[in-house]
Amino acid sequence: MKLIICAAVTVFALVNISPAQNRSVYTSTATKACRTISSNPNDAGSYEGECPGVGGYKLRLIEGDIRQTINVIAPNKKKFELDFWSFYSGFSIVGEKAEWRTKGGVPVAMIIRYNVANADDSTKNTSYLMVSKISKTSSCVTDVVLPGPKQNEEARELADVASTKPCKTTE
Repeated sequence: MKLIICAAVTVFALVNISPAQNRSVYTSTATKACRTISSNPNDAGSYEGECPGVGGYKLRLIEGDIRQTINVIAPNKKKFELDFWSFYSGFSIVGEKAEWRTKGGVPVAMIIRYNVANADDSTKNTSYLMVSKISKTSSCVTDVVLPGPKQNEEARELADVASTKPCKTTE
């Protein structure tokens, strides 16, 4: 009888824990998936496009001088500049997929790949994962994950605690 009660308590506890776990939802930041707001192919070119997000959020993909960054647009239309290009000065490109970490369907963090060209050889890239906390009142980069064998897992762990962290500065 004690075994049945212990098993029932364990199952009940696990059922109540699982909804609290963060889940990943993916959206595209590929130019073809975004609505073009402005584009200028002259000189080094510029582009601004609005990409779909999750939970009423949108992403604004911005390119200028062969560098890209992302802004987060909250459901209340408030804009948060993630300012990726202030972390690395080389030519850069945002990955074509945003991984949103959601809790109960509400975005709490986001992970985006950020490829930066090597200053000495622009044909070689370093691929970082930019981790940002997401909320209606504040969104910013909290961590940058360096390339490595467990880069994705590390980024998810950092994203799941991003809401408790301060914004990362470039200094």
